[in-house]
Amino acid sequence: MAELTSTAQVARGTGADESAIPARAGLVLLSLILVAAVANLNLAVANVALPDIGKAFNASQTTLNLVAVGYSLGLAASVLYLGAVGDRHGRKLLLVLGVACSVPACLLAAWAPTAEVLVVARVLGGVSAGMAYPTTLALITALWSGPARTKSIALWSAGGGAISALGPLLSGLLLEHFWWGSVFLITLPLAVVAFVMALFLVPSHVNETTDPVDNFGGVLSVLLVGAFVLAINFAPVPNKGTLVLGLAAVALAALIAFYLRERRAANPLYDLHVASRRVFWVAAVAGIIVFGSLMAAMFVGQQFLQNVLGYSTLEAGLSIVPAALFMVVIAPRSAKLVETRGARFTLLVGYVFCLLGFVVMLLLWKEGIPYWKVGLGYALIGIGVGFAGTPASHSLTGSVPVRRAGMASGTADLQRDLGGAIMQSILGALLTAGYAAAAAASIAQSNTQVSDSVQSQLTKSFAGAEAIAEQHPQYASQITTAAKAAFLQGDQWAYTAGIVAVLLGAAIVFFGFPKREREERLLAEYQAEDGRVTPLARRLLVRADL
Repeated sequence: MAELTSTAQVARGTGADESAIPARAGLVLLSLILVAAVANLNLAVANVALPDIGKAFNASQTTLNLVAVGYSLGLAASVLYLGAVGDRHGRKLLLVLGVACSVPACLLAAWAPTAEVLVVARVLGGVSAGMAYPTTLALITALWSGPARTKSIALWSAGGGAISALGPLLSGLLLEHFWWGSVFLITLPLAVVAFVMALFLVPSHVNETTDPVDNFGGVLSVLLVGAFVLAINFAPVPNKGTLVLGLAAVALAALIAFYLRERRAANPLYDLHVASRRVFWVAAVAGIIVFGSLMAAMFVGQQFLQNVLGYSTLEAGLSIVPAALFMVVIAPRSAKLVETRGARFTLLVGYVFCLLGFVVMLLLWKEGIPYWKVGLGYALIGIGVGFAGTPASHSLTGSVPVRRAGMASGTADLQRDLGGAIMQSILGALLTAGYAAAAAASIAQSNTQVSDSVQSQLTKSFAGAEAIAEQHPQYASQITTAAKAAFLQGDQWAYTAGIVAVLLGAAIVFFGFPKREREERLLAEYQAEDGRVTPLARRLLVRADL
């Protein structure tokens, strides 16, 4: 922690002396990790409660998908814009404001009167996280350098991933005693502690830019991400083709407009020259798939554990512990591996374990399985994210100017949030489509006459089938058995898509990411452009005759 950049060089208007920040470096990092924890915990708490939410509101699988993905949607859509606002107007200001705004969003979600209000509350919570979350990595980038930055990012990444994985455990514990809305109150004590620590410990105005914010580009980025994620969610819903095409058209138009805007803007929100660097864009894509795999595995897995295996909410939450444990244990080793073998090798190691995790889920997660098969799948995913999370974020922050750290941190957040939204949306859509197809086929094969409304309930979600079973107890056993079989077909589609995504990501890393020596030379070039040449960078530049 002693490698924090001197306050005299980077602070503006804080009144702190040069020794103040190094002396409390550990507390500063802890503050940033706790702020990130508020966002990560809010991101994960809904998954365990989805079956209860489905019963409370008689919600369709699509609505449940939106509840799960709403937080990621709000965060992913806003994070690039708000990261740039923090770079210009004060990262600490956005940090503190975001934590404060998370409180009313959690309260609204906890006591939402309808499923639609719950979705809105989740989106608002995501936007509040969009204020705070990108600032945490941006400040780590601005304050630390060299191996100390790698270690700090590893702790930040491990803490975020582990807390995301522990969210279901805490949610399950609450659901054993309270109503479904209680899960959204978990973060309130943590938010209070994080707010106080950030307010008094985090330095202000560290390596920030004086360039104006590209507001038009920011609005376009919100439209692009929001429309894209919603289009994926509504794609499998019957009679929503027109809406999906409209959302896809909005996303495509926003993408084209965003690209043209960022190429021409004097101070672009997203520097496409920097984004085109292989160290940057390959790491960004790799992180999207890795973190998306974690979120998607928890999203589908929690429903499998409760709907098919009959786990209680607490048991379902406890099942995630291996993923959290291995992320914490592996992350420091990942930092060492990045320094000794490079980001490319470390990313590929992570991908191997993620692939094995999805293979276990596809082949072993059946009805009536013992817990060790569940724990094995989650453990492998946790190891994979533990290895891949650090190099994915480290490569992003190392390839951008520190004054534009918001761009790197915003992209790192998109790795988690856009990745989670996309992977959850895709796997959720396939789960929905697979379940509906299997349920409809089961009804057709039974030669049982059912009304259109009953058939709609039976095919829309597992919760819908349970509601019909309660109304017709004489057929409850047959309905539940058929619903479990339909769910198992749907989740097979989802896990297969996860395997394809991981293989695609591994291929992109293997062929696109530079090997260690080339990576070090490129990072040395970028540090030279930024005017912050470390002794290591100077040696590399001399050796490469750059």
